[in-house]
Amino acid sequence: MTKTDDNVLAAVSARDVAAKRLWLVAVISVVVLLADQVFKIWVKTSFYLGEDLPLTGWWHLKFIENNGMAFGLELWNKLVLTMGRIAAVVLFVWFVTKVKSLATLRTGFFVAMALIIAGAAGNIFDCVFYGKLFNNPMPPEVAVAFPETGGYAGWFEGKVVDMLYFPLFSFYWPEWMPFVGGDYFEFFQFIFNIADSSICIGVFLLIFFYSTDASKAFQYVGEKRAVKKEAESKSKLK
Repeated sequence: MTKTDDNVLAAVSARDVAAKRLWLVAVISVVVLLADQVFKIWVKTSFYLGEDLPLTGWWHLKFIENNGMAFGLELWNKLVLTMGRIAAVVLFVWFVTKVKSLATLRTGFFVAMALIIAGAAGNIFDCVFYGKLFNNPMPPEVAVAFPETGGYAGWFEGKVVDMLYFPLFSFYWPEWMPFVGGDYFEFFQFIFNIADSSICIGVFLLIFFYSTDASKAFQYVGEKRAVKKEAESKSKLK
């Protein structure tokens, strides 16, 4: 076998690896996105707003909606937040396509990226479409899809559906405690959804298990951009 043959086989193998990685990211993203949306639509059309269904002493399904970020936080303008999410998903997808052929990256890195992409896309879907798809009746009525009177908001103005609630334990701070004495404390008080969980798991994996892969990926993209800029500069000088 000649050196040319070896190079051809290596190129084919690299393309196969890249294709498998893209398929992995696509499959994980679609599965998580579907699970998130099916669960949200079921809760949205089965629970009235604020309804709390205890499954165990520490796990509830509690239907709430929010305009903001993960875990019900509300920090920025609704439209700005939605557009920021869309830009983030586009950026992550672009990044994955750029590093798909980098041999030194492990599979877990692409799994983490897929979880982040899927989670962000899941909440984007709520923001973009739910305002048009559902009404928002007063409790104890539950929402219906495609209501005759129209949705409760315009495009990009929908609310994110949250339902996963884990009040693991609670107590009252002793009266003698400064600042918080007598206050009620509950852990974990945030209510979230599958998309939020997907983002958090993906970020956790990147930080604690695949930070070196992320560094390699960023370096690889940076070097490719530098080479491209250098080539463009040379072509302009000719």
